[in-house]
Amino acid sequence: MNKTRWLSSTKRMQHLYFTMFLCMMQPLMAQKGKLENLGPQLNAAMIQGSMFVTDSKGNDWLYTVVRGEPAHLLGYDLNSKALTIDLSLPHTDGAWDMVSTDNDVLYIPGANGALFKHLIGSPTVEDLGKVLPGQTYVWNLAVGKDGEVFGATYPGCRVFRYHPRTGFSDVGEGPLVSGENYVRSLVYHEDTDKLYAGIGSRAHLLELDPRTGKTRSLLPPDYQNKEFVYSLQLLPNIEGGDRLLVLLTSGRETLLYNLRTHTVEQVIKGMDLKAVAIDINRHIYYTSSGELRFFDPKQSAEKAKRLLGEVGSANAFRMKDEVLYMLNAEGELWSYNTVSEKATKDKLPISSQPIPIQSIHAGPDGSIWTGGYLAGGHAAYNPETGVTTEYKGLEQTEGMATMGKHIFFGIYPKGGIYRFDTGKPWDLEADNPVKLGAIEGQSRPFAITEAKGHQKMFFGLIPEYGKLGGALLEFDTLKNTLLSHGIPIAEQAISSLLYSKGKLWIGTTISGGLGVKPNTKEGIVFCWDIDHAEVVYQFVPIPGAPAITGLTEGPDGCLWGVAGGKLFIFDQQKKQLINIYDLYEQGPMGTHIWRSAFIVVHPSGDVYGTVNNQLFKVDAQTKEVTYLHEGAGLLVMDPHGHLYFRNHTDLWRYKP
Repeated sequence: MNKTRWLSSTKRMQHLYFTMFLCMMQPLMAQKGKLENLGPQLNAAMIQGSMFVTDSKGNDWLYTVVRGEPAHLLGYDLNSKALTIDLSLPHTDGAWDMVSTDNDVLYIPGANGALFKHLIGSPTVEDLGKVLPGQTYVWNLAVGKDGEVFGATYPGCRVFRYHPRTGFSDVGEGPLVSGENYVRSLVYHEDTDKLYAGIGSRAHLLELDPRTGKTRSLLPPDYQNKEFVYSLQLLPNIEGGDRLLVLLTSGRETLLYNLRTHTVEQVIKGMDLKAVAIDINRHIYYTSSGELRFFDPKQSAEKAKRLLGEVGSANAFRMKDEVLYMLNAEGELWSYNTVSEKATKDKLPISSQPIPIQSIHAGPDGSIWTGGYLAGGHAAYNPETGVTTEYKGLEQTEGMATMGKHIFFGIYPKGGIYRFDTGKPWDLEADNPVKLGAIEGQSRPFAITEAKGHQKMFFGLIPEYGKLGGALLEFDTLKNTLLSHGIPIAEQAISSLLYSKGKLWIGTTISGGLGVKPNTKEGIVFCWDIDHAEVVYQFVPIPGAPAITGLTEGPDGCLWGVAGGKLFIFDQQKKQLINIYDLYEQGPMGTHIWRSAFIVVHPSGDVYGTVNNQLFKVDAQTKEVTYLHEGAGLLVMDPHGHLYFRNHTDLWRYKP
């Protein structure tokens, strides 16, 4: 045989075998799928803790924290309005407060349970670590004596003390109020060396001795039915006794409380209480309904004088000589001369930061819609162009669902229900989206579904802080009415909804609003007869599981869901639990479970889901569970069978 021809033939055979190998490998390669990080979707310049401060050299500063991942500490020269400090706060997405001590130190509480330290004007920030074990949030700070700082925490209802020499300690040596989660507000009274602490989610006002840990309750019985003592402001050196301003929620009432007589002198409606200012005459400056006002605390606040309109809500005040400085929540710096009564406004440079994704929805317009955490807002990602468009104006969206060309939003706080017509421009002034209503006592509409055969939308809610029992809402698209069916299962809230075979299937959670412990032991699934508005059947899929999430009609037509770390499959027709599969080992429940698993059925017949921060796949035939990616929450699917999930601020796509 010709050697050259033989070599050529061998190469042809090798090429043929290699081609066959690639063809055989294609299905295996495709099964792995493709992961893409589509990046942050939502941005906001939302500022939180803010204060004016003068350093030991006489330099005037304005500091604030802008939310993001991570949050940033911003420092401005008050004279030039120039941004001179921009420092990230590691591992935290925000800070609700800040205080300064006499030695030019600024302390910032982290939304991750840490405390940060910054020397005013310096280019660095120091992470002092977690304030107390198990405390995930620090709300307010108060400066004591000799360089000490106190702080209010969640979820242990604690007050901590920090001193540079001795570090952190637990002032009350445990919860200030048994069964409560929040110390939401805190002030220090120098004359008596006492702390005053505001508690939630059932309101208490406490006097706390920081040296002994002993407490005394001050809130009169008439106000103990409120949710929070949400904010406190001390008014020192007032004739007749120092006063506290005490903001109560629910409702929006501020008590003027006399610390000498221990009486409520008046109730003020509508006062913003993030910050107030006091002039040399002991008059109080504050904002309310977008107006700057002031009043004499020895007289009725109804006599308050309006100084300026359309100034927003104050984040921080400072009175220097005859000039009142105010930073509002929009990042506008106002200067008001109390003598000439002239005002100026400067918009501070605040860069928007990426914010976490709170909700995801595959919209009827082909876009992947996302809602932002805390700062709110929405964004729509176009899979065809790769372009994201942001839409401002609505607050934090907990859930979304579609009917026709409309997207329905469930909004926190106060459980507002909105409808957006995707065929028209986003314009809140033109009622697009339009608010359909809200139900008193309800807070977070996570679960939303269309009852297509009935031309209705259903919303399952989590109640307000400190309450148990979530309502079921029904929106009738023909009558254009929003109706509450009350709380279908006593002391349980609604964590998932599914419309299947003409019935509404509802999964519950034993959790209520934050700050209340469950009174029941396990979540249930129940069937709601839409025509007769009643529960017709219920069962417990996993005994002892605290919540039912991810309810979906599976590829077999059965009801699929997740509870207690397990996937269950239930035949609705036979009312029979078919199978249970382990997904992960669920540990003890923390403060609450409102949502957990999300499940979609792929056109291939396989089932995909996210749970416990992981993306997983269930083989439709074998029910084998495969974990595909760590760092995944929420889940939706577009018409092409592409999956979308979130990892903090970023939207990810998975193409099976």
